[in-house]
Amino acid sequence: MRNITLTIVFLSVIALCPRQSRAQGYATMQGDTLRIGNSHIERVFLWNGGELKTVALVDKDGGKVMRSKGSQPDFLVVKGKAEDGRLSQENVPSDGVHPAYLQVTVDYRKGGLEIKRQYRVYDVPAIACHTWLRGHLATIEQGREVSGADRKNIEFKEDMDAGVKIPVLDRLELPGNHWRCNAVEFFDYTDWNDNLVACRSFIPYRENGYRGNLLVASDLVTGSGFFFLKEAPCSSTQLHYPGYDFRAEYGNFKVTGLGAASGDVTPDGWTSVYGVVTGVFDGGEREALTALHDYQRQARLEKATGRDGDEMVMLNTWGDRSQDSKINEAFCLAELDRAARLGVTVFQLDDGWQIGKSPNSKVAKGSFKDIWSNKDYWKPDPVKFPDGLRPIVEKGKKLGIRIGLWYNPSVQHDFADWRKDADAILGLWREYGITVFKIDGLQIPTKAAEQNLRSLFDTVQKESGGQVIFNLDATAGRRGGYCMFTEYGNIFMENRYTDWGNYYPFHTLRNLWQLSRYVPAQRLQVEFLNKWRNAAKYAEGDIFAPQNYTFDYLFATTMAGQPLAWMEAQNLPEEAFATGNLVKQYTKIQEDLHSGTILPIGDEPSGRSWTGFQSIKDSRSGYFIVYREDNADASAWVKTWLDGGEKVTLTPLMGGGKACETAADDEGRVRFTLADKNSFALYKYEITQ
Repeated sequence: MRNITLTIVFLSVIALCPRQSRAQGYATMQGDTLRIGNSHIERVFLWNGGELKTVALVDKDGGKVMRSKGSQPDFLVVKGKAEDGRLSQENVPSDGVHPAYLQVTVDYRKGGLEIKRQYRVYDVPAIACHTWLRGHLATIEQGREVSGADRKNIEFKEDMDAGVKIPVLDRLELPGNHWRCNAVEFFDYTDWNDNLVACRSFIPYRENGYRGNLLVASDLVTGSGFFFLKEAPCSSTQLHYPGYDFRAEYGNFKVTGLGAASGDVTPDGWTSVYGVVTGVFDGGEREALTALHDYQRQARLEKATGRDGDEMVMLNTWGDRSQDSKINEAFCLAELDRAARLGVTVFQLDDGWQIGKSPNSKVAKGSFKDIWSNKDYWKPDPVKFPDGLRPIVEKGKKLGIRIGLWYNPSVQHDFADWRKDADAILGLWREYGITVFKIDGLQIPTKAAEQNLRSLFDTVQKESGGQVIFNLDATAGRRGGYCMFTEYGNIFMENRYTDWGNYYPFHTLRNLWQLSRYVPAQRLQVEFLNKWRNAAKYAEGDIFAPQNYTFDYLFATTMAGQPLAWMEAQNLPEEAFATGNLVKQYTKIQEDLHSGTILPIGDEPSGRSWTGFQSIKDSRSGYFIVYREDNADASAWVKTWLDGGEKVTLTPLMGGGKACETAADDEGRVRFTLADKNSFALYKYEITQ
């Protein structure tokens, strides 16, 4: 190959990222070496005919270089020689919803298979890679691992080979035998799960498989670190899952599980496989998580999440289990009056506003099958809403409340009717100005379903100019989890009901606390319920039953995420509306609170802990949300993300905290005081020294 130099440099201005530097994205090729990076990270490849091999991963912020052997291609699905390698680059401008980025595309062919690898470079210490396939692919080895008990002992070197042949989405072959790793697995279908995060810590030895969307690895000798983020559904719901997401042996790391079978790949069009993000950090857990969150928050621009965007305090009446039996114009107008008193900014009509009847209907027991046999399915029910939704929307505008709707795309034939669903959503947006849609009932059993669903979201987002926002329900079924479809809106995290006695406030707080370490809390809708309903459904003396907490506290457990009042406001007693003062205070700082990197602090919520969140806005300021659960100690040292010895000024904004000047101890702990059990405080902090 003749020597060429290709360089494209662009300036990305990204308001949402805690890093305020204006980094340059670039891709240069000299001889057989391709470099892709920005001012934080660089990945160096051997061109290898287009079938790239990583030879170095550079952490520019930490001044560290991790050299890779580059003995095998980063992406490997079929054997053979790569041919017709091509390199192209494009400055992708911001569309107002997503930030600008540099897109570097590498195309090549292996036999009858075309492969397209697209690298996305934002102003963060991470580079994303998404891969598409087209042509003929005879088979894909899934490579399921045999029982460890059936492996040979390793009396001979050749016996050390694990013998598992698998496609590889990405890989790094790094030196050193002293890596410490965390593989983080997530769980959705939260109707069945109340433990949403599992972290396995390990030191890689002989080759083994590990489950999870996230692998974080640190070299115990050099202090260098990197992460792989697999942009896919949760492990238990991925397509064609081989039983693990990562394989590791000493410093050799692979990302596995394409999410596609050979039959999904055809000459007729491009088929996507799951994406992989590679990030770097230098230091400990704070640095690793900051780098991870910096990337994840590129999904949507913060200017798209203002008062007219993703930031919201939502009211959805489904939580009181009347389902669709009450919903009509008079009910909604009355709810809006009470929603305004509660400080709500979005009122969402769940299942039942439309002509079509779902299986969850109390009045008709409908079906999701063959939805589009009724062309009027997604029109407002004329009996319930004789003037359509306009009276609801107009009253909402007067009260400063946006209107949202529930929507269930037709799952028939792998979402083959996605264009009709897109047109229905866009029609409601054009006619009524509806911008918030809860997407429910998804089942993604095939690659075709996944791609059709993405076409639905992309079309609505593009044709609405990014004004339509989706709440993606994660409560059941085979769905996108916490790492896929994140560019389209937020995640409706869980259904809990006092009717069934399964709403425990510290459980919901725990789920948010655990997820927030690895998933931006700003993207999670977190519910609080009417604590006065169904007190008899909880055992006498159950100290963790919702009625034993103040309504202010229940709301406060949701503040790190997007609060969701999962209830009928008309069922609330008069005393509940005093919490509206707290909610209105919160909405004034909500966007600023969420502009930082939000990480959990203190102990895991247990009903007895001192716990909370820290929003790190920059190196000198941020917010603390601190909770004293049913704990006997009025004061406690709470582990934060401050450095040892840093002095801070705490200014209370909400709750029971008092203004003070204090300092973190050598372990980064800060002493907080709250007079009452099951109380909270939200502080703004400034580091003074």
